[in-house]
Formats: sequence, structure tokens, C-alpha cells
Amino acid sequence: MSDTVLLIGGGGREHAIARALAESTERETFEFYACAGNRNPGIAALTDGFETLDETDVDAVVDYAESIDATLAVVGPEAPLAAGVVDALEDAGVYAFGPRQADARIETDKSFQREFMAEHDIPGCPDYAVFEEMEAACEYIDEYDGDLAVKPAGLTGGKGVRVTGDQITKAEAKEYLRESDYEKVVLEERLVGEEFTVQALVAGDDVLITPAVQDHKRAYEGDEGPNTGGMGSYTDASFQLPFMTELDSFEALEILKETVAALDDFRGVLYGQFMLTADGIRVVEFNARFGDPEAMNVLPVLDTDFYDVVAAARDGDRLPALDFADRATVCKYAVPEGYPTDPKSGTRIEVDEESAAAAAGDRDGEALLFYASVDERDDGLYTTTSRSFAVVGVADTIAEAEAIAEDALAVAGEGFHVRHDIGTEALVQSRIDHVSELRGE
Repeated sequence: MSDTVLLIGGGGREHAIARALAESTERETFEFYACAGNRNPGIAALTDGFETLDETDVDAVVDYAESIDATLAVVGPEAPLAAGVVDALEDAGVYAFGPRQADARIETDKSFQREFMAEHDIPGCPDYAVFEEMEAACEYIDEYDGDLAVKPAGLTGGKGVRVTGDQITKAEAKEYLRESDYEKVVLEERLVGEEFTVQALVAGDDVLITPAVQDHKRAYEGDEGPNTGGMGSYTDASFQLPFMTELDSFEALEILKETVAALDDFRGVLYGQFMLTADGIRVVEFNARFGDPEAMNVLPVLDTDFYDVVAAARDGDRLPALDFADRATVCKYAVPEGYPTDPKSGTRIEVDEESAAAAAGDRDGEALLFYASVDERDDGLYTTTSRSFAVVGVADTIAEAEAIAEDALAVAGEGFHVRHDIGTEALVQSRIDHVSELRGE
């Protein structure tokens, strides 16, 4: 029996997933559809049909899945997971590669995440406290001997966390809480070190990791400015980043395995964001799906057929071993001017993909374009108030991949903000030096 595959989500992450599915050696054997709240032209071009709907409306998603006779679904974003779309699809007889609502709480409820780690003795859990009363949280801030990460318990699109001693003062943290409408917050010890992400594909007893990625949340170069959904990221031509060791990867994998073992039949992607500190690896957070932009780093270098992975999970088979090309990647997002605090929409997007591809070929690499949030009009594509598109350079080294990404951005038109420092030799070396200092080398 042939499959009908449904992709849920319309961002850059989902464009990367769509590309991985569309390039399957089995592509001619399955139909491929997508649905999302925004029409992503990159995804639409790769699929047999695209439906615009509220992806958190589980009834609408199930109705569309049934209308196309979907047999297999892949859920990209966190919001549909939080809404229980996997459970609803499962009830309708459609296997979805993603965690059920209860297991998605490992991401969607940060208080549950920390209490779960503590209950099951998952390594790497920082000191934390959970509050439903904001005045009690403010008292804790006053009394705590050290800096804190202030985290709303629910989903905030990567933009809700504030860190004292880095982004704000303790007085500003209290003001932030008092002015918020959060029902619950988590206060955690501030972790100092270098962050990295390891994403694992999970089904049954299989926990298979992808190369480590370093994301850049801050809006401006030099890690300045407000947090964003992610301005870009990079990988090396191995499973480790230049500042990591194989032991670091092993410890991250063990934490992911222990977390999966403690969850109830988790399946899909478990994303571990880790901090490499002077005292070892600590867990910044877990996500229950691919990262955005991190999916755009790892999926283009995945040589294993992604459709085969998802189909094996559905069929209850062991997941195929994950093979990756020995290539580095650098992803850079182009976002509207003023993003994220006062983004200006309506800028015309004119990406010359042929010129970008030719320039990458001259450097013995590849340039990839992934659309995120764009407004498709009769005369072309325009920016919205969210991240517009990402370019990914793929090459033998980080430096070469970064140069390819920059070449691609140079033919992408004007009126965008980009963090040009992501993947540069200076930035990567600063990470190496930082970790050497932490380790007393």
C-alpha cells in the first residue's frame, strides 16, 4: 500500500522537512500534502497540495487529513503538538511522527519539564523554583544569591526568557513579571558556558542523534539585543562543534536516552539544548520537535532517506542508521528591518536562486534557500513581521559554508536584517577560547 504523507507547519523548519521528504528515493510511491496557517511557497512547490488552515485547530487538521486519505503525518511546530494534533490524528487512524500531547509537555510546560527531570533523576537539571504568584517569584529573585533565568512556563516562541546579569537587572526582572500575564513561571540558576543543541530522532527504543548545532537567539551581532526565534546556526563536518569533544556528544546522548526512557512511548524528535559549563553539561531546555533553524542545518546533510525513517517508526521497525555527509553548514536568517521588536513588513523579496547556486558551485559547495514567513502576492513575495527566509551554505568547512551563505544573501535584495557574524572564523574561535577557559586549559 502506498502512503499519503501530510506535513503540518509552514515555516523554514517545515520547508527543510518538505525538501527532505521530496528528495526521498521513494517519492514516486507516495502522495505528499501540507497544511499550515501560512502558505509557504517553497513547501507548496514540493507538494501535491497545500491547504491553509489553523494548524492548532485539531478538527480542521483531521478533516484535511481525512480528505486526502493521509496515512502518515509529520508535525513540524510545537503549537500543534501542544494542541493535541497527534492524539487527534491517531484517533482518526493516521500515524503522526511527533509526540502525543502528554509527552509534548516536555517542551510545552517548562515547570513540568524541570519537575520531570528532578523526579526521574535526569542529569543536568539546574536549580529551579516554580511560582504561580508573581510577587512570590519577585521575593525569590531578591533572596537568590546569584543570577537567574526567568522563564514563562508555557510556549513563547523562544522570546519569553529573560536572564538577570546578562539581559536585564533583577529590578527589571521583577518589573517584567509584574507587568506580565503569565500564570506560572520557572526561575532557574543562570547557566554560564557555551550552548549547543543535539536533536534525536526517536521511535521505540531507538534514539538516534544528529550533528550538534549552535543556534544564535540574540538579534544583533556579537550576541547583543533581544531574543528571537533564532537568527541562524552552524554545524561542523562532524557530530561535534569545534569547541566540543566526543565525550560531550556522548553525555548529551545519554541525557536524551534517559529522558526518552522516562517518557511514555515518546516518538518524533527530541531536541536537547545544552550548556557546556565549567561543571559539565547542563540542560537549558528540551523541545519536542526539530529546531528552527537547526532543522535546516541537519536535514540537508542527512544521507539516510528521511521518509524511510518516518515509515519505519510508523511500522514499528527499527529506525535505519542515520548517515550524514561530512559537510559543514551555516544557516543565516534574513528578517524584516526592526525585527523582533518593531518589524517592518512589505519589503519585496527578490532571491536570485540561480546566481546563488552558481556562486556556491564555484566554492565547491551548495546554497539552499528555505522560506519561512512571506506574503505571496500576484507580483511576487513580500516580508511579513516574522522571519522571512533563510539561506544555508553547505561545504567542507564552516568557513567555506559561511562564505557561501553570505554570497547567497548578497543576491537576496535589500531591506533585510541579517546577523553576518554567524559562522565566521572570529565568532567560532571565540567559542573555542571560551570553552578552553571554562575547562582551565
